[in-house]
Amino acid sequence: MLNEPTRQKLLAMKLNGMAEAYEEQCTQARMAELSFEERFAMLIERQWIWKENRSLAARLAYAQLKEPACVEDIDFRESRGLKRTVIDQLRSCDWIRYHQAVIVTGPTGTGKTYLACALAHLACREGYRAVYFYGPKLFRELAIAQVDGSLPKLFKKIAKAQLLVIDDWGMSKLDDQRYRDILEILDDRQGVGATLITSQFPVDHWHEAIPDPTVADAILDRLIHGSHRIELEGESMRKRKRKNA
Repeated sequence: MLNEPTRQKLLAMKLNGMAEAYEEQCTQARMAELSFEERFAMLIERQWIWKENRSLAARLAYAQLKEPACVEDIDFRESRGLKRTVIDQLRSCDWIRYHQAVIVTGPTGTGKTYLACALAHLACREGYRAVYFYGPKLFRELAIAQVDGSLPKLFKKIAKAQLLVIDDWGMSKLDDQRYRDILEILDDRQGVGATLITSQFPVDHWHEAIPDPTVADAILDRLIHGSHRIELEGESMRKRKRKNA
């Protein structure tokens, strides 16, 4: 029988999806009723699906999202102030394609992180490379990278991502250098990458949190103008879940 050598050759060529489908075809008698073109199309389709799933898994591993979130599971309860039409607009991923920003603000527990991860997960599904950072952790990594000389490597990793997510912006006070690092990151992304930022603080308060007014102006200019704004409200969803438990 030539079935096993053929399967092994497919695996050697890293056509794993096709090899699995070929093995299944060899064990199903009804396959003999199909034409060569139909069977071959089924092999190609399985290989395509296998490759797409593998690529998605790699993009999700690179993104390191904090939560396994999906846009299909977003809570549109009226009390949150989140409009389905806004999310439907973002689901097209045109904002990523055109290198725009999304800013999500609201009190703690209103689902900012989940929403950010859901949009980043969708971006990965659509073939974009995303990377997630918890804000204070990103700033710590920038400080460490400055000391050990790996700052260019970290900048390169962030620049490679078509979507950068910074979660919980403004949670910690920073020195001027960290904000200058952020400015350089945002400057590198102008016209080539999209950015999503969540924060407990209204955008109107961001300027005063940055020590150098000139740097503050430059950062906000790159983030705010032309951005998509989502302002969540209401009671903490975590608190609500504890009440209902």
